Amino acid sequence: MSSSQLHGFLLVDGYNIIGSWTNLKRSRDRDGLETARRDLIEALTNYSVLEGFKTEIVFDAHYQKTPGYREPQTPNLSVYYTNFAQTADTYIEKVCASLYRQLNRPISRFIVATSDRAQQLTVMGYGAEWLSAQELAKAVESTARAAQRKTRPQKKPRGRFLFDSLDAKSQQRLAELRLGTRKKT
Repeated sequence: MSSSQLHGFLLVDGYNIIGSWTNLKRSRDRDGLETARRDLIEALTNYSVLEGFKTEIVFDAHYQKTPGYREPQTPNLSVYYTNFAQTADTYIEKVCASLYRQLNRPISRFIVATSDRAQQLTVMGYGAEWLSAQELAKAVESTARAAQRKTRPQKKPRGRFLFDSLDAKSQQRLAELRLGTRKKT
């Protein structure tokens, strides 16, 4: 998907979302943080493609003495691990400030997903939209359901007559024969 087709840039505070979504908390507590991160990445990969977002999930370095780095997952989604001692909040604020200062930014809409109230107010000051963790969960679920409905084969309601199971063209031809209006060729 080219940047002209993107509907926005979504920045996600990864650990904040993991701590807020019930299924991710359960996954973290049962199988570990790595599994919860993988589950979040999977959910947001599908959401990003279907909604046309360029998405970056930000995770704190979590006391790791490593430089920050980005791991592209798909053309639409990447994961960023912050520098040592840098929080996801400060990284997200810097990105929002940078986007706010750009006059000709390729994406006019940027959204931050976090339930951190102080973070919400800060990023909104930079012109970003804000989604709580629960709003993001609802949006992800809604998008997944809509995609399933689109890909699920449509079942025609069956009537009690054989006629009802025919396609529209066959029904039309039978009706013409019954009424005697069928053109002879």
